[in-house]
Amino acid sequence: MHSAVHDTIATVWRLESPAIVGALMRLVRDLSVAEELAQDALIAALEHWPVDGLPDKPGAWLMTPAKRRALDHLRHRQMSEARQGELAADLAAMEALTVPDFSDTLDERRAGTVADDLLRLIFTACHPVLAPDARVALTLKLLGGLSTGEIARAFLATEATIAQRIVRAKRRLAEADVPYEVPRGADLAPRLASVLEVVYLIFNEGYTATSGTDWMRPALCDEALRLGRMLLELAPAEPEVAGLLALMELQASRTAARTDAQGQPVLLAEQDRRRWDRLLIRRGLAALARGEQLANQSRGPYLLQAAIAACHARATRWEDTDWPRIATLYGELARVAPSPVVELNRAVAVSQAEGPEAGLAIVEGLLNHPAMARYHWLPSVQGDLLLKLGRRAEARVALERAAALAGNERERALLLARAAHAADPV
Repeated sequence: MHSAVHDTIATVWRLESPAIVGALMRLVRDLSVAEELAQDALIAALEHWPVDGLPDKPGAWLMTPAKRRALDHLRHRQMSEARQGELAADLAAMEALTVPDFSDTLDERRAGTVADDLLRLIFTACHPVLAPDARVALTLKLLGGLSTGEIARAFLATEATIAQRIVRAKRRLAEADVPYEVPRGADLAPRLASVLEVVYLIFNEGYTATSGTDWMRPALCDEALRLGRMLLELAPAEPEVAGLLALMELQASRTAARTDAQGQPVLLAEQDRRRWDRLLIRRGLAALARGEQLANQSRGPYLLQAAIAACHARATRWEDTDWPRIATLYGELARVAPSPVVELNRAVAVSQAEGPEAGLAIVEGLLNHPAMARYHWLPSVQGDLLLKLGRRAEARVALERAAALAGNERERALLLARAAHAADPV
């Protein structure tokens, strides 16, 4: 009985904690204190709900002890701080404590002050003053509602490592005096880019794990999708938010087809597309259309990547893929967000549209790029193209190098199998 109640509390907490922490952060202006107050509310729920039963409005119930503790905290600060300015700010915050009101309905929770608080919390957790790994950990903790242990398991790190990372991130935000606000005007674009980058980093780690024995970590994909959907609800007029959600929905639609019965990777060309999730594809295409309408012909990197993913989603067979369009889209992406990784992806599309020699010419131009020195996909693509050209010995060397650089065990095994195939006599 109590186990079922505790499971329910855990689910409620994951859904409600971002809004509660966001509201408290607005009031006390200290992320560590806001989290501590929210945790006190969780402890109160663990004490009372197994006895009294689940309240009608769990979010509102949780906010009550949190508000009470916030009042105590502000009163204590009033007594310990002598400066009039801080006293006035605390009094204003105390008055604001009567404003937040939570309900169980999604529309109400996302409206007005609550939506503003969640946006502020996202922009704070993803602030560029933090290193990318710290942004990811803090975002999953605050916005995903994951425990430190869950984050550690997802990234194959120790719980102590993740805990230290989160503590250091909160300390860094305090030291940098990062304002708890949604940036405006010219400051919005770079800050929004940081938020989207963090969400996509979480998704990518779930979609193709960089280390460990599993090819995918679906729970991380699910968290990234949840964050993406939340972000689009909170920022409905931002085309790149719609673009990122479209990209993730379309890529996630392939999940069931990306591994075989033994958990081994199945590459895109060999996937059974009947196993692709049609609902996710429809959602992804709808988000793409929405983003392109908002962008008004000025597409950013996420919308362009989503348009590329849509080309794959619309093709019922690998042979039906519109590779010339994909190559064109990668060319546009290279102009909007130039990077050697984009250029490598363009090489793959060009090889499909124009032949392996054309693709290999692009790949060879990347071989000495310093940023690609340990990027295993570069020799992997090189090996595939060499194999298609009949240069089997060179292909084997490239694929073995790719396997040596791969951090994921299943990916390494796949690359070694392809290298062994290249070594086989024709």
